[in-house]
Amino acid sequence: MALHRGHAIGWAFLLNGLSFAAVLLSMSFFRLPELRASIRAHRTTSGFLEGLRYAWRRPDLRAILVLLFLIGTFGLNFPIFISTMAVNVFHSDARAFGLLSSIMAVGSLSGALFAAGRKKPSLASLSMGAGVFGLGCTLAALAPGYWWFAAALAVSGAAALTLTNGTNSIMQLSTEPSMRGRVMALRVGVALGGMTIGAPIVGWVANHFGPRWSLAVGAGACFTAALVAVYVLAHRIKPLLA
Repeated sequence: MALHRGHAIGWAFLLNGLSFAAVLLSMSFFRLPELRASIRAHRTTSGFLEGLRYAWRRPDLRAILVLLFLIGTFGLNFPIFISTMAVNVFHSDARAFGLLSSIMAVGSLSGALFAAGRKKPSLASLSMGAGVFGLGCTLAALAPGYWWFAAALAVSGAAALTLTNGTNSIMQLSTEPSMRGRVMALRVGVALGGMTIGAPIVGWVANHFGPRWSLAVGAGACFTAALVAVYVLAHRIKPLLA
């Protein structure tokens, strides 16, 4: 039985690897003659520091980086949230765990379609997305049953995708072409680095206090991120009202 399950898991990894063929196929359709070369930054030994100083001098970019760090560190650890809730709270099997992941993916797809329909993201939309994300994590932490938890995951997935797409769009569109690569590298480093830092912390909370408390930590981080965006917006609007 264990051997059979091992083969089944192997097929899952194989299918996941084959799915990247769609990405490679889509890249082959790029119309290269229509691409425009942008101004390239001069490579220096202090390139990273220059990108960091540039982003930190911009209140909007600084707020986005802080927002990404908070959410990436404590809010985007869905593998931990879903697995611990499925096993320890709802006592589900692998099929039920997979269904929860699929439901969240449906929410993420909905968030992607919503983000694609917007004309232009803003700090206000990021604040709203972080707030909805925090609400989804809160509902998931309080979910009395499996299907309530699944519905909360769909909300969280939609908000998370909308939020991450929004930060990506704002940082690319509002950054000088010569600094865009460094700023986007900084964004990826903050988001993925935060997840690396936060995963052991969230896992420790789930192990010692329960999975619901790990979700509560994620919710708190999301609400704090929303307040960061609101704070920047308030300080940008205040001089206009004086």
